[in-house]
Formats: sequence, structure tokens, C-alpha cells
Amino acid sequence: MNGAQVILKMLELHGVTHVFGLPGETTIGWYKEWQSSSDIEYVLTRDERTASYAAEAYAKITGRPAVLEAPSPGVTHCTPGITEAFLSSVPVIFFSSDIPVNQDKKHGLTGVDQTAMYESICKESFYLTNVKDIPFLLRRAFRVATSGRPAPVHIRVPINVFHDEAEIADLYADSDYSRYPAHRPVADHGKIRKAIDVLLAAKKPAIVCGQGALISRAGEAVLALAELLQIPVGTTTPGKGTIPETHPLALRVVGARGGMEYSNTYVKEADCIFFVGSNTDSSGTNHWKLYGDPAETTFLQLDVAEAHVGNNYPLKVGMVGDARATLEYMVELIRAEHPGLSRPTLDLTEMKRTALDAVFNSNIEMPEGTVSPVKLTQALDKLLPPNAIVTAEPGVAAIYPSALLSVREAGRRYITNYSMGALGYSVPAGIGAAFANDGPVISFTGDGSLAFVLGDFETIKRSGKNITVILTRNDNYGWIRGEAILLDDVDAPWTTDFGAVDYVKVAEGFGFRTARITSEDQIEATLAEAIAHPGASFIEMRVPSQDKIVPFVPPWIEAAKEKKLPYFY
Repeated sequence: MNGAQVILKMLELHGVTHVFGLPGETTIGWYKEWQSSSDIEYVLTRDERTASYAAEAYAKITGRPAVLEAPSPGVTHCTPGITEAFLSSVPVIFFSSDIPVNQDKKHGLTGVDQTAMYESICKESFYLTNVKDIPFLLRRAFRVATSGRPAPVHIRVPINVFHDEAEIADLYADSDYSRYPAHRPVADHGKIRKAIDVLLAAKKPAIVCGQGALISRAGEAVLALAELLQIPVGTTTPGKGTIPETHPLALRVVGARGGMEYSNTYVKEADCIFFVGSNTDSSGTNHWKLYGDPAETTFLQLDVAEAHVGNNYPLKVGMVGDARATLEYMVELIRAEHPGLSRPTLDLTEMKRTALDAVFNSNIEMPEGTVSPVKLTQALDKLLPPNAIVTAEPGVAAIYPSALLSVREAGRRYITNYSMGALGYSVPAGIGAAFANDGPVISFTGDGSLAFVLGDFETIKRSGKNITVILTRNDNYGWIRGEAILLDDVDAPWTTDFGAVDYVKVAEGFGFRTARITSEDQIEATLAEAIAHPGASFIEMRVPSQDKIVPFVPPWIEAAKEKKLPYFY
């Protein structure tokens, strides 16, 4: 078999059905074999960065490691998506083709040390120089990517390896590593019992789930523990959807990126916080100020990544293990060892409804020519079918749906890139989500981000997928403008504002069905029509920048109060 055949066969054996990528001269040998001998679908994008984000989102939705490929001229372009996947604990098997071994030393065109480039943002980076090594290295790649804390693995393939031939005697895969997490280690049993004792003794505990709970698919176990002990459950923005947000014990999002005043106040007043699958980063903790004085709060933490446990808060009990498996055992122990347990019933429904209604009915006057992003999210929340997926990225595009959109069924129905937070994520993520799911996809984006990815409107149109891109437009980098003006008293427009573009005409040029929302009474009908349309749709709506109407960001709200600016909280 030649190298291309072996790679394709090993991918098939691992259950791979899609590969995201972009063509290059160094990969032609692979494509030639692919066309004649494999049914794996190749998702052609117009930018390697798009392919990398699409692969990351695909892996989030499917629970399977995604496969990404890029040629040597564009190998640097994949770093945004691979970095996001690395920080978000998402397994991506990333093939980058290359010029022949050592030709870079002769200054061969496109030669660069790809291995060194990706070692810092992948769990491992392999240099594949021998066809006979392919089965072994691919088994290792899938094993490494899906075990422990999932993350990308990089495989560098010189052009000649696709053509070279060898006798292959070990063509097999280990099915354990076709999904993630591949293994589910349970935390130390003694520590689990200590954690149970702490939770039973707490007066006002809360569970806070990060995206590790979603990665582990621990929603049912989290809910079982919460219901057994009547403990409210909040999530970070990347953890949104761990449990249904309409459940009586759901606090919804907490933190500085979508946490509302009621949910942030609740966890700040809690006497015990149980972190599940959260790395306790700056945004999820409002720069580590969300829980007040750490000396007055008891902290528990459960994570599969040892380095996360106890990293930012002093722990009463730290547990290293898979979230779902450990919580299932915790629930089993409580039921067996505390059979007569009775806890007062908690129901946060009225508290949440009051807070949401206060925002939805606030009727803050919008600046001339703009429409309320609150009303947009409210209408979308009403219309979204259960099988829909929403993608969003930092800025107006994410902050309102993170706070106000209700995930009614547990799981990855709302995905963001709040691990790294780079622009240009939502539209590519929508492409990946559409290939991972049969329902409609809604991609919230801002005009700062949209400029990064307009070329892949062609990818969306060609795919035939039901993808609606919603542009919340304000003709500036609104998040930076808000940060500069509200917190640093900097005159931001000279660095943040840019010229107007007729994005509707651009989208029409790509063959999208388009609409422009200019008043609140148009929102619901426009959204309903787009969601029902089976192909590509584009909606533009002008919104105020973050320094004009301040969204759910605690430090900004404090500044807005001082400056007497309107804000949502």
C-alpha cells in the first residue's frame, strides 16, 4: 500500500466520515488516492483558518475527534483553530503536508519547521517519514487526542510519503479512541466521600460547570447530584447547556461573559462552590473576583486535568477524574449511604423569570438607526427548534445570547470560542456544526469578525446546508471600543471604527437569501423565514456599540453606573 492508502484506511477504521481542509501541491498525492478509493467526505473551505475552526466545532458537536488537513503554504493559517481546540480541550487530528524531508534546508519553497510550530499548541506533534509507521502513529494520534484532557495532535507528512509504498501488517484501529473521552477514570474514592460530607454540611452550595462537563457529557450526572442535594447549577459561557437552563435548579450562565446580576450574586453569596470541569479562568470568574473572599468560601473541584485542580482557588477537596463517571459514583454513594436524605426543595424559576423579564421588558431606548440585540435574542429563543445549533463569538454576537438564550435540552447546542476569543470563529464553526448535525444552524457574528471569513460564504452556499448568518453590525470593533472607553477613558474610535460595507449585497453575490432588519417588528418574521429556508440565509441588523448600551459585563456595568449610561444586567 502507498502512504495515502494507509492514511485513508486508518481514518476509516477510526470511524472518520468528514475531513476539513484546503488543497495544495504537497497534498495532491493524497487527493488522487482519496478520489478513487475512499468515501470520506472532504469539506473544501476557502481558508485554512476556516477549516481549522470548522473542525473544532465539528468535534464539539459530534463527540468524535475531527480531522483537519492543510498544505505547507497554508500551514501557519491553522494556528487560530488549533489554539482554540487546544485551550478548549477538543481533539483534532491535524495533518499538514510538507515538502520532502530536509528540502527546507535547501530553502525549498514553503519549507518551515512545522513540528516546532505546533508542539506548543498540540498534545503531540509527529513527523511521519515512513509509510510503515503510519498505522502505529495514527493509533497513537487518536489515543493521545481523546485520552485524559482531550486536545489536538499534529501529524506532519512529507509529500513523498503519500506515494511511497510498504508492506503493512498492522492495519487496525482501537475503537475506544474513536470518541472522546476515551476513558473515564473515577476520582479517589476517599476524596469523593469527603466532598459529599462538605456538600451535605454546606448551607448555600452551588455547582459551577465549565465546558469540561460538556466534554464529559456529564449533564445527567450533574442533574442527578443537583436534584439529590437540591444544589443550584451555574455554568460558564463555554459550559452553557450542561443541564437544561429551564430546569428549576439551573442558575444559567455565571461570570463576566454572559452572567447576569442575579446569577453572579447567587454564587458570590454561596458558602460552598463545587467546580466541575472548569479551569476557573478569568472570564468565568470575573478575573477571580466572582466568589468574593476565597477565605470565606469552601471550594471543591473535579477535573480530569490535574493541572487545573486547585490552580486558582484553595480547595477543601480536589478530585482528579472524569466528570460523568465520578459524579455518577458520587450519586451512587449518597443514595447508598444516606438513604433517608431529605433536602428542602429549591426552585429558581421565578428568580430567573423576573431577571429575564426585566431585561426583555426594559425598553431601553436604542440609538438612532439601531435595533435592540435583546429583542433579537428574545425572538430567536422563541423560534429555535430543539435540533438547532447556535454559534457565536466574542462581542455583541455572543454576549446577548450567552445571557438570554435558553438551552432547553442538555448538550452542545450553543458553542463559542471563549477559550482564546479570536475574531472570525462563528461562521466557520457554523460550517462545522452543519456537517455534524441535521438541524438548522444560526451563526451570530459581528462585522469585525465577518471580514475575516467572507470568502467562506461560498463554502456555505456550496454545502447546501441550512445555515443562517446573523450580522449584528455596528461598524467598529465594539468590544475593544467598550473596554477602552468604559474602563480606560481612552478615545477609542481612532483605533476601533472602520468604514461601512453593504454586507447584504455581498451576501447576495454569494447566492444567499438576504434580509435587513431595521425595526423590532420585523425581527420575528425575518428569523422564522430564515430558519425555515433550507439553504444559506443572511440577516443584517444594526446594533449599538458596547459603549452606548452596556451589556452583561460586570466591570462595564459598574462603569456605566458611574457614567450614567444605559446598561443591561
